[in-house]
Amino acid sequence: MAIKEDTERGNGSVLESAAVSLLQEENDMAGKEDGYTDQTSSKASLWMVYFSTFVAVCGSFEFGSCAGYSSPTQTAIRTDLSLSLAEYSMFGSILTFGAMIGAITSGPIADFIGRKGAMRTATGFCVGGWLAIYFAKGALLLDVGRLATGYGMGVFSYVVPVFIAEIAPKNLRGALTTINQLMICTGVSVAFIIGTVLTWRTLALTGLIPCAVLLFGLFFIPESPRWLAKIGREKEFEAALQDLRGRDTNISKEADEIRDYIETLKRLPKAKMLDLFQRRYLSSVIIGVGLMVFQQFGGINGICFYVSNIFETAGFSAAVGTIIYAILQVIITGLNTTVIDKAGRKPLLLVSSTGLVLGCILSGVSFYLKDHNLALDAVPILAVTGILIYISAFSAGMGAVPWVIMSEIFPINIKGAAGSLATLVNWFGAWAVSYTFNFLMSWSSYGTFILYAAINAGAILFVVTLVPETKGKTLEQIQAAINT
Repeated sequence: MAIKEDTERGNGSVLESAAVSLLQEENDMAGKEDGYTDQTSSKASLWMVYFSTFVAVCGSFEFGSCAGYSSPTQTAIRTDLSLSLAEYSMFGSILTFGAMIGAITSGPIADFIGRKGAMRTATGFCVGGWLAIYFAKGALLLDVGRLATGYGMGVFSYVVPVFIAEIAPKNLRGALTTINQLMICTGVSVAFIIGTVLTWRTLALTGLIPCAVLLFGLFFIPESPRWLAKIGREKEFEAALQDLRGRDTNISKEADEIRDYIETLKRLPKAKMLDLFQRRYLSSVIIGVGLMVFQQFGGINGICFYVSNIFETAGFSAAVGTIIYAILQVIITGLNTTVIDKAGRKPLLLVSSTGLVLGCILSGVSFYLKDHNLALDAVPILAVTGILIYISAFSAGMGAVPWVIMSEIFPINIKGAAGSLATLVNWFGAWAVSYTFNFLMSWSSYGTFILYAAINAGAILFVVTLVPETKGKTLEQIQAAINT
């Protein structure tokens, strides 16, 4: 589920000169990188990068905890609070409305008070939301809490991958950014599993644990050096970069590269949302937003939110199927973190989209057989196989890689606005798919999966024709190449 974004630009001549400057810098940057990449590859010197990533992805785990909360608690909450199905549906879906608000505001917040400040803000909303859910005696407070946790999710889904991308050296950036999706999956899976043994109020309190770890950890990690450089806090910029690269590492070349790029971007006036559609930025916006469209409209949230019902409808044990689904999701996403910087972003997206098409087709065939009373013994195994292939394929690429690419392709001067747009589109897609899924299944269960298969087939074409490979390049090189 997930989604969020920043801003700047000028007239045609300014943009052309900036583009030329950025392209000239690109040629120089490869040589500059050679000077510091070896130094930053030492695990000992990068402990702060790893620790900062750990702290940040507590926000990702919190995201997963919020998203996974409603599935195991539905029966208990409806019984205890005497909620109708419509009231509980509102409770479940209002999360995405909160996330959309978070998407709109996350970029400006992250630009104004920093990446750490944005994470603190998101955490505050999540804490308030969980407490509201815990003390709820009726639908109103329950919905207020769910809306607040949704807002926190929306901010986290933007700021966490952006923060990680901005602190990580290029050789680790893909793997570390992918941990964001791994921890989201882990949070969802943990909520699914422990929700079967804890009461719904106690499960709400467990959502406070990652919030506490995150708030405590933020006191010990540096702010994003690129953000500090952007707002002109030079001493703090150098100190943060030194902390992240190690006390004995010479950061002068990397620091100069970042300064040069920031100075080039400062020639451009502050961008507004409409400025994202200028020719200079259009390619990166199409790529970032397009990947979010295909990620969500390929059906992930409909399947994730209602996986238990899918298994039951197909005649398979909902409890067993859901647990297998949750565990497999975490394992595949974890494996993905080890290969993203080796295999590359684009191959993973292509393999993932192909698997999504296959999973949808198998699931669609199973429901077609059931609707037409054909080979009924094969229906459960086909449905389960299709769903498990689907979630494995999603976790292998389409789940994490769009967020990695989004954090890489937008120049820092438009990152807030562009990231907000991409995340807003993502959350709108999450709402649209989760809201329409039951209606589509009522219309045609097999038709629903064939529709998703067609959308995922479109994703393959989109990736082949428009998405660049960003593996092994600095953020500045990527953005200079795309935004010309």
